[in-house]
Amino acid sequence: MSLHLELGAAIDASFSDALASPVEQKQDALVVRLSNGVTLEVRYAAADAYALRWLYGDAESGIDTAPLHDGLKTFPNHFHDANGRITADPVTRPHASPEENVKALIRALLDDPMLGVKDIG
Repeated sequence: MSLHLELGAAIDASFSDALASPVEQKQDALVVRLSNGVTLEVRYAAADAYALRWLYGDAESGIDTAPLHDGLKTFPNHFHDANGRITADPVTRPHASPEENVKALIRALLDDPMLGVKDIG
């Protein structure tokens, strides 16, 4: 998908100092390894249909747009925190461009890999 190629190039260019290695292109995803230990997997089916998952140590979190949680103020996008809770998405916006959303998420993960979640366990 050319969108993934474009996103990978934009991430490499914007975050070269914060990457542990160059962005990896997979068949249907990007793998972004940040210097703070976060491994982010980026999957875009369309500009407003995405799944962004990351690992930080043993903690796994993610943001996606599967239209399953219509009670959240950020519907359809939502945040799966490392405790397994599903809450409003604190970072991405469905109407933002893929590049804007991925850059916003990387900046947030560099600042706080857990996006504010403290009680892991």
